[in-house]
Order: sequence, then C-alpha cells, then structure tokens
Amino acid sequence: MSGYDAVFLSYDEPMADALHSRLQRTLGGTVKRLHGVHGMRRAYRLCAEIVDREQFFLADGDFAIDTSFDPAVVEPIDEEVSMRVWRAANPVNGLAYGYGGLKLIRRSALRGMGAAVDVLAALPGRVEFADQTAGVTRFNQSPFHAWKAGFRECAMLERGSEYGMADSDAHQRVHAWTNSHSGEFAAYAAAGSREGVAFAREAARAPQWFDHLNDPAWLRERFTAAHGDQAVSG
Repeated sequence: MSGYDAVFLSYDEPMADALHSRLQRTLGGTVKRLHGVHGMRRAYRLCAEIVDREQFFLADGDFAIDTSFDPAVVEPIDEEVSMRVWRAANPVNGLAYGYGGLKLIRRSALRGMGAAVDVLAALPGRVEFADQTAGVTRFNQSPFHAWKAGFRECAMLERGSEYGMADSDAHQRVHAWTNSHSGEFAAYAAAGSREGVAFAREAARAPQWFDHLNDPAWLRERFTAAHGDQAVSG
C-alpha cells in the first residue's frame, strides 16, 4: 500500500462491490467504504472523518481503476492544491477527462468545502488535473445510472463549468455526451445528456433548481417520468 489512505464512496451502483474489491487489489491494502449516504455534499464531508491521513485517494462507486495504476509512485499534492484528479475513460462516448476520475484529496479541504453544484468544485485551494488516465468511469451499469450521468454532467457543463473550463471545451464535451453511441446503455446516456442541457436552459431562470442535480430521489423520479421504471438497483 502507498503512504495514503483510500476511500471508496458508493451509493446504489450495481457493480460497487466488485469495483471496491478491484480498487483494494490495485492499491494493495484496505480501502475504506462509505455507502448509501444521502446528500452528496454530506457524503464527501464524511469521507474526511473516516481517514487517518491528510491526503487520501477517493474513488466514486462506479470507478474501475486500471490495474496497472501504481500508487507507490504518486507524489503528494502541494500545499496550495486541494485535490488532484486523474482522467477516467468514458465508456459511451470516447472522452477521457476528470469526470468520474480517481482523486487524491486533502481531508482539510473537504472539511472547508463551500457551496457549488459540482460539489468538489467548492474546495478551498487549487485543483490539479493529471494527464494520466487511471481507469474507466463505469456509470453505464443500468439505464437509470447511464441516464443520470449524462443528465447531471451535461446540465453542469451547459450551466458553465465551475472548474474554469473554457466554453468551447465544455461545448465539445456536451456534443460528445449527447451523441453517445458505444457501450451498454449508451442511448440512455445520450438521452440524459440532451435532457440535462434542456434542464440547464430552463433552470437558468431559477438557479436554485440546480440543487436537484444532487438529489438522488428527484433524479430517479425525473428518469421514471420520462423513460418508465427501467432502473436497475443492483
């Protein structure tokens, strides 16, 4: 194991148990698990309370780490950096960027988190993006999970990236998401992406609506209303 703690944060992902085991095998030690916590901001803050070290790896419940990833060569983040994010390959549209990627994060930064729709964008300090792709974000585990990923990400990209991404880059990513065509449940990811763009344009008149993007019950109801009860809970 490296000199870092690690946390696997899951909610209702069907493959979470297997991906947690994969992460433990790759990192070479115990990876703590936080599961089923309602409220994304609350869940991330609780991660800071179950680790023993200031810097720790954080993986979402749908992250499949590349088994060649070597934690022993990972350098600590600098004092002014709150989080380093490795890229994750997207299984439905060919993109590879920070969405769903592995993170090295500061416990103190999580404790000082502010308010943002993209929760981790509200960390104090600078965010560092690694060029390396550390795995695959396997959000496409069911129709609902694929739809939810596209809906949330494209709503936030259409609203305006809270990480300072250029508008042209955000538009390119929205285009790729809305044209998702590879892998399981890609059609649901594409539909969710288009619906997320429409939601963002509507919510621009009532910005408080963006809070719904972090509400699992609201998202499931929205999916069911549009597509029927196709969700797979695992």
